[in-house]
Amino acid sequence: MQYPKFLEKNDTIGITAPSAGVGDNILAFEKSLKTLKKYGYQIKETASVRNKGIVSTIGKKRSEELDELITDKNIKMIICANGGDFLVDMLPFVNWNHIKENPKWMMGYSDPTALLYITTTKLDIATLYGCNGGSYDQTNLHECLKNNLEILSGNILEQKSFDFYQKDWLEEGDGYHLTEPVYWEDLNGEVDIQGRIIGGCLDCLKDLIGTPYDYTKEFIKRYKEDGIIWYFDVCELSVEVFYRTLFQMREAGWFQYLKGIVVGRVAVESCFYKDFSYQDALKKIFVNIPIVFNADIGHVPPKMTIINGSIAKITCKNGKGVIIQTL
Repeated sequence: MQYPKFLEKNDTIGITAPSAGVGDNILAFEKSLKTLKKYGYQIKETASVRNKGIVSTIGKKRSEELDELITDKNIKMIICANGGDFLVDMLPFVNWNHIKENPKWMMGYSDPTALLYITTTKLDIATLYGCNGGSYDQTNLHECLKNNLEILSGNILEQKSFDFYQKDWLEEGDGYHLTEPVYWEDLNGEVDIQGRIIGGCLDCLKDLIGTPYDYTKEFIKRYKEDGIIWYFDVCELSVEVFYRTLFQMREAGWFQYLKGIVVGRVAVESCFYKDFSYQDALKKIFVNIPIVFNADIGHVPPKMTIINGSIAKITCKNGKGVIIQTL
């Protein structure tokens, strides 16, 4: 596994929009950039970052703007501007050879999943599932964002479960609205696992199964001696789709050499069958496998930063959890 060079003061971060642009969230994005600059980083944006619409621009153009940052030796890291729904349209145009020849950290969450996941599983280059370009729009950064910035600088600190999470999104405000107690559920008993960690937004990963961009079986075979830990960020999959997605992954061979499963809080919950839950789906697919549910990962803040391709040690007991990653 290749781990790109971490950031140093005065390094330049490139921001591009492989999915949607920042659109109407310009003010929050600008505030986020000020935070990154306050931490000593310079910023270079590609042309379509601030565009509105369901995508920042056409797929081919998005791949070209990514490539512009990949091949620029002055860019030390790339952060995706935003999430969205249609990053997949750019995949046929991505120059994977350039990414292989110029390994640098790429980070995002939600729809950028496919770009990060393929980079790690195809090219053996570690990537970061954590923040998008507009994530740092707080006057007083939450601990999870401070942790993220520490990790970007190479301080791979221990990440502990937080005390409260944000249940409802507010249109206005500075910082998270933390009202609900955090409780990590260990569905098959106490969890104490270690293995090579990989994953992302499940809503996006499901679209890669069996496509030319699916390098999963080759990846997990390479690291079978480590064992595999999967983490899933679930945005808006219903329980039924969640279960069928996990079933498809299992039948496609994605869960060989499995050490454990970690699932974040579901952002938009829904279920037609009132007697079948996300927990039921997990326990039905993963019999006698350690499972953590409602972890601090994904769309519902606060959230941890996961290094795709790293070795992770994960413990969960009495509703509290810890993730320690080593390179």
